Amino acid sequence: MKLSIKQKVLMEHLNYVIKGISSKNLIPILNCIKFELTNEGLYLLSTDNELAIKSFIPASEIDNIEVQGELLISGKYIYDIVRKLNNEIINIEEIIDSQVLITTESSSFKLNCNEVSEFPSIDLEFTGTPVVMDKRVFKTTINQTIFATSTQESRPVLTGINFKINENIMEVTATDSYRLSKKRITLDQKVADNVDIIIPSRNLSEIIKLMSDDEEQTELHIFSNKVIFKIGNLIVMTRLINGNYPDTNKLIPKNFELKIKVNLDNFYNAIDRASLLTNAEEKNIIKLETKKDIMIISSNIPEIGNVEEKIKIEKSVDSDIKISFSSKYMMDAIKTFDSEEIELSFNGEIKPIIINYVDNDDLTQLILPIRTY
Repeated sequence: MKLSIKQKVLMEHLNYVIKGISSKNLIPILNCIKFELTNEGLYLLSTDNELAIKSFIPASEIDNIEVQGELLISGKYIYDIVRKLNNEIINIEEIIDSQVLITTESSSFKLNCNEVSEFPSIDLEFTGTPVVMDKRVFKTTINQTIFATSTQESRPVLTGINFKINENIMEVTATDSYRLSKKRITLDQKVADNVDIIIPSRNLSEIIKLMSDDEEQTELHIFSNKVIFKIGNLIVMTRLINGNYPDTNKLIPKNFELKIKVNLDNFYNAIDRASLLTNAEEKNIIKLETKKDIMIISSNIPEIGNVEEKIKIEKSVDSDIKISFSSKYMMDAIKTFDSEEIELSFNGEIKPIIINYVDNDDLTQLILPIRTY
């Protein structure tokens, strides 16, 4: 293999595939990046067996393709070398004894290579009928839900995000059993078969980092054990989590005793200030109380002091509520909304708090209260 390529071009694509290498991986071959040079261009591939990223540099962006071939190079070293080279032409050439020579006008590096045959074979073939989504919509959906996933490996299904598709309605759900986030999206097309899968949140976090904020679309090719994303010249494969996701729809009530409309910024800032006098050891407890058209947010640390915030609100009925919750969970939930007002719904001090937009329930956040009254 022998080619010449601009540092900036190669670095852009190394930035993609380096995300497919896990720092915790104990299998040396999975710490490598596979280079495959053809007359079409250069393919770069990395995987940790759970996530795979394949990037393509077309021949038109390569200065010179002299000898086609394949190489398996240590991801960390090739990444660091290219990153620290000046923005100039880089020559990459396979030489004897399983080595690669990397040179510029002023620098020269030799790296040992691994056997390409030892690299895992990854099937990145597409389905005939992908689910097509706007990249910005997909990124926003993940950002509005991913924070509610669990970090406890004792319940693996809760460490992922559940995607359900029925005809043209996609429901995306995350929960750690103390809070829940659900987003509903109307797709531009109907799917022939219902979808019910769980994608690891760690992999989704990496995938949305690879998505730009332009208006292009991404394709989701869904299989029984994996999903392949096509994002421009990038192909990303993620394994799925086996298991049945809990039926979360029954956790969200249809009717409520009290609904409150509140200015989002005022509510968030009041909780933010009140959280200054909470303890993480005590779950950052905040108390919420209503008196007529006033909401009182309070907290205290007995040995230090207390805080009280008052906000003007609009209630659906002339009744009041006293309830406590985690300030962190509430702040995580309400910052996913992008409206002036939000709606809080209650069924008593021990029932879940539901947060929605005022005019629709496309995004639902649920938080379990903490009993203190």
